[in-house]
Amino acid sequence: MLSVEENELLTRVGPGTAMGNAFRRFWLPFLLSDELQVDAAPRRVRLLGEDLIAFRDTEGRPGLVDRYCPHRRADLYFGRVEQCGIRCAYHGWKFDVNGNAMDMPAEPANTPLLSEAKIKSYPMRDWGGVLWAYMGDPATMPAEVPQFEWGTVPAHRRVVSKRLQQNNYAQAVEGGIDSSHVGILHSLLEPEPEAPFKQRQLPIVPNLPLMAKDTAPRLFVRDTDYGFMIGARRNASEAEYYWRVTQFLLPFYTMIARWDGEPIVGHAWTPIDDYNTWTFTMTWHPERDFRDGERDPHQIHVAVEDEVDFLPTANIKNDYLIDREHQRLHSMTGIMGIGAQDAAIQESMGPIVDRSRETLGSADAAIVNFRRRLLKMAREMEAGVSPIAPAQPDLYRVRSAGMVLERGVDFAEGLADRMKAG
Repeated sequence: MLSVEENELLTRVGPGTAMGNAFRRFWLPFLLSDELQVDAAPRRVRLLGEDLIAFRDTEGRPGLVDRYCPHRRADLYFGRVEQCGIRCAYHGWKFDVNGNAMDMPAEPANTPLLSEAKIKSYPMRDWGGVLWAYMGDPATMPAEVPQFEWGTVPAHRRVVSKRLQQNNYAQAVEGGIDSSHVGILHSLLEPEPEAPFKQRQLPIVPNLPLMAKDTAPRLFVRDTDYGFMIGARRNASEAEYYWRVTQFLLPFYTMIARWDGEPIVGHAWTPIDDYNTWTFTMTWHPERDFRDGERDPHQIHVAVEDEVDFLPTANIKNDYLIDREHQRLHSMTGIMGIGAQDAAIQESMGPIVDRSRETLGSADAAIVNFRRRLLKMAREMEAGVSPIAPAQPDLYRVRSAGMVLERGVDFAEGLADRMKAG
């Protein structure tokens, strides 16, 4: 349980906040690459509580600038993207991707404003099918974005999707590292009315019978330079344990446990502001092309209404299309798709959950560690100490894993080779 003050520190990410300042030391994914087309309409962007405009110039370079023109504060969303810049529709002031003024048609040709006026801009990278922004001190900007394996495989071996999630980033991350809910929230039920909550195999989740057989895993958390790994141990037999190892990577990335040979699934939970999150879902296979059904092996990717707002088709306004009859007879939730089930639970807590009213148990060890690591990072930023992970992008070349091991074998050692990205 967190105090009210700690909850504020964890969840507030806007300009000037300790957590927001810490996040600004990382490259942040915020758009899909194909959301920006050359000399096409700009995109409204809200990131870490700032209102911005993104566009792609004539030479294909992405730009991210203040949403409002520095002349009279007109909204650049209504501007024109042309000839390597964005032009304000009000008086024609034009800026390049670096925020430099290029043209001021309503001013004299020799106006000093042309060299003096500048709009706030942030560096961007186009990598792995995703657009990334760096919003921190230029002196500490990492040379590369985090080198996740999904960004290094050929494009046809990955799927990246994005959706709007209407809650704070932290409760989304906490859902992503909560191993104990998988065998319950996402389970199907036996159809017999006399045993409505008897769990059976859910085909889209590998080895759910092992999880449903032991719904109270013992959790082991190991800190790493990139974040931490979570080993969820379940009984498999008298001589073996089933280990489900997930990853948390600073500041807001997670990886779902992977059974050997399957695609890997991960998430990024990028804060739009204190109350909304961009949820990116990445599925990739490091060794081969996808087979039938593998591009979304766990029904994690969520259908959206459009590719402007990215609001899921099943959302809080329509109760996630819950089917109460299906819930009564077949599933724990009556909501179709694991991604939609997760979103429903996380959004049901409210935009920012009141953690001072929680009652945590032994299954929440990873949640406690996540909060400890993030609060420590924010407090260190207040003291002038930057996180080390952004400057070491190769730290992110790890995988998740799942495997049955003999009892007595340490999970980190027994799965070490499986958790190294190629």
